[in-house]
Amino acid sequence: MSLAIFDLDNTLLNGDSDYLWGQFLVEQGIVDGAVFMEANARFYEDYRNGCLDIARFLEFALRPLAEHEPEVLLRWRASFVATKIVPILLPAARALIDKHREVGHLPVIITATNRFVTEPIAELYGIEHLIATTPEFQDGRYTGRFLGIPCFRDGKVARLRQWLEDHGQDLEGSWFYSDSHNDLPLLSEVTHPVAVDPDPLLARHAEMRGWPIISLRQGVCPETHLGRLENPPQPFRIK
Repeated sequence: MSLAIFDLDNTLLNGDSDYLWGQFLVEQGIVDGAVFMEANARFYEDYRNGCLDIARFLEFALRPLAEHEPEVLLRWRASFVATKIVPILLPAARALIDKHREVGHLPVIITATNRFVTEPIAELYGIEHLIATTPEFQDGRYTGRFLGIPCFRDGKVARLRQWLEDHGQDLEGSWFYSDSHNDLPLLSEVTHPVAVDPDPLLARHAEMRGWPIISLRQGVCPETHLGRLENPPQPFRIK
């Protein structure tokens, strides 16, 4: 079975769930607004520029999980998903996922954003398989630390390879959709890399390599964008 692998933030979502979770915490008065937003913005800019220190970022991002009881965090998360995530779900993304299912592909989300934030988002898209950075949970609470390899840049490749081994899958005929140059290591591993509303560096790389470039921010998933997925699939492009 071929895999249809999707990045999450700014690919299946019209926004970044990690950044928005931080914004939500500030708006609810859960964290110190000025200090947290300054750090959140700085880390996000580092991510966009390809120089993010993922260990330092995770120490920052996971700290609020360690400071509150899990049942409180779950209530906050439900409100976050309803107010911040549902409005940025993309109908075209849902149509693309459905298109892959129709031809027998297995959808997988792979994201650097931690599993606490992303698990309910994967459920909204009906995707069972989620590979994400894993917060440590011990003695009934989050610790503020993470387990294993962060699911970021080359770490995405390592985490996917482990998932493939655990699930008896491979990358033959695989697709991977991403908006970010940070995902170039994984885009280079799959059979069909696709740039989705790409950042400038990824757009240049995709044009140079002849990778399809598509948009999922048009409200629907037009056939002129998507073409028709065949089995085995053929690349499609809008550019």
